[in-house]
Amino acid sequence: MELDDEESRERRKREEQEELKEMERAWKRMKIGFGLFGVGGILFSFWAIYYFGKPALDEQGNEIVDEFSSLPLVQQYIARTFKSLNHFQRFIQEPSSDKLLPDPLQAPYIQPPYTLVLEVKDLLIHPDWTYKTGWRFKKRPGVDVFLRECSKYFEIVIYTAEQGMTVFPLLDALDPSGYIMYRLVRDSTHFVGGHHVKNLDNLNRDLKRVVVVDWDKNSTKMHPGNTFSIPRWSGNDDDTTLFDLISFLSVLGSSEVDDVREVLQYYNQFKEPITQFRENQRKLSEQMQADELEKNSKQTPIVKNWSRGLMKR
Repeated sequence: MELDDEESRERRKREEQEELKEMERAWKRMKIGFGLFGVGGILFSFWAIYYFGKPALDEQGNEIVDEFSSLPLVQQYIARTFKSLNHFQRFIQEPSSDKLLPDPLQAPYIQPPYTLVLEVKDLLIHPDWTYKTGWRFKKRPGVDVFLRECSKYFEIVIYTAEQGMTVFPLLDALDPSGYIMYRLVRDSTHFVGGHHVKNLDNLNRDLKRVVVVDWDKNSTKMHPGNTFSIPRWSGNDDDTTLFDLISFLSVLGSSEVDDVREVLQYYNQFKEPITQFRENQRKLSEQMQADELEKNSKQTPIVKNWSRGLMKR
């Protein structure tokens, strides 16, 4: 019995020693890995400074004098490297162009009086994934009618933070009639505070006549006065938002409003602008019916008196 206990203690001791040795080996491998990573980082930094910091050359291979040429050699390379990094940062954060849309159409072509800027994801279509079918994209109920009716008053522009390689094929299938005039994707947005923001200042349109319909206020935070917010669509088939939006935009377009921001500012004070528009429509309809009844009631005695006059002998 004592012999078995002694063997057990020896075995545990050997196992503990093996664990300690394995921990030491693991720590040693980790230190080597960190060392190699550090050396690699230093070498990469030197390469980056050399590659991005070297002066540009002309067609004959001569160095082109720039604003850093008068500095000491090391400072020249470092300064040019930082300039290149700032350029890449601006490339990521700022739109690819300061003028995202071409100039408005001139006669004899017809330029719609207003511009309608639409998000596509979860506003017109919704991505849906299942094990059986994989990725599919559902059309929001009423989207075909919506595009057709809005094209009567608006120049329709898709402006989204999605990649073009994803969006363009979807829009080709969504809009075979070509109601959408322009498509702007991620490289046309500003990257601010972790969000891709749509900057309407680069749209090359009069902002008094630009309406943005979106569900994400972060993406339109530079121009909240031009935004009409609607609920984000989650793929439900009983959604009627686009039909209500048709009514709102048709009224706005046919009213020939000079500055749409005044109308949008009124509705933006409500939590659900589209619901408030429906309520206003209901009140207007009731008022029109009441006015019609009042008008008819005033006309009725005149008719009766006229009839009595004809019947007098």
